[in-house]
Amino acid sequence: MIVGHNRAVEQFLDAWRRGTLHHAWLLAGPKGVGKATFAREAATRVLADAAGPPVEAPGLETPTEHRIAKLVEAGSHPDLRWLERLVNEKTNNLARNITVDQVRSLGDLFDLTPALSDWRVVVIDSIDDLEKSAANALLKMLEEPPANCLFLLISHAPGRLLPTIRSRCRRLDFQSLDDDAMASILSYHADLGEERADIIRVAGGSAGRALSLIHLDLVDLEEAAVVILREGDPTNARRSKLAGELGKRGAADRYAAFLELLPSIVAHEARGLSDPKRQRAVDAYARTRELVAIAPRLSLDPSATIFQIGGILASVADPLP
Repeated sequence: MIVGHNRAVEQFLDAWRRGTLHHAWLLAGPKGVGKATFAREAATRVLADAAGPPVEAPGLETPTEHRIAKLVEAGSHPDLRWLERLVNEKTNNLARNITVDQVRSLGDLFDLTPALSDWRVVVIDSIDDLEKSAANALLKMLEEPPANCLFLLISHAPGRLLPTIRSRCRRLDFQSLDDDAMASILSYHADLGEERADIIRVAGGSAGRALSLIHLDLVDLEEAAVVILREGDPTNARRSKLAGELGKRGAADRYAAFLELLPSIVAHEARGLSDPKRQRAVDAYARTRELVAIAPRLSLDPSATIFQIGGILASVADPLP
């Protein structure tokens, strides 16, 4: 279900129906707004129309009973490849990057005749995660694309990509979702009561972030961070409690999601402040954003990282000496 991105749907469908579909599409926008959902729906629709019977449904939706939709849902469509970071067998965490070997493995797809139609589709989620050699390997494929092959490249930060990759793609921009779209998506995925408005507010237009708040039970953690921002933490007790909660064994997913959420918590709080607290919140936002960006890459200890962030949050209420 694609919500809030009618223009992107119309542009893609128009190109497909006219037979002018570009071989590579860059799906650009914030995390959690529906780019991966769009990629899956677009891939399914192209493969379903190509294999038959053609889909008559509106938008990009393909009926779930369509034989191609069933194969895509099962992850067994022979003409579709979905590249993403793999789980590291040693640490049981996601690898830092999509490797060059993963990109080169697409050669197996292109060397064979398509199995179910004359089309093949590659989705990379996200292209931001490609290591340098993998990006160069992909570039060669985009420069000389196989016939009837569609690349759907998801990017949360398109400005960081190789200019040569961007220049070989048609770009579709995805914006943060408005409150109505967020409410529609959340009503489909969860039965929420009064907390729905709070979740929408904190999620900042990202349905993915909102769903993480719900499924990973992050609401209490968000509230704890806000308390530190507003009231400080003179005895270190509040940040210690937060660090202990996210440093537990088995809390890796909650920790990663909370790190991603933190900058938006600080930014939202800053909007309601006046100087000098507002300026301290702006400084805290910059420092928090920097720390949450490097912590996963450097495999910093979760407890120590959250404790340090707690100190940054507390500085908004209580300026450092």
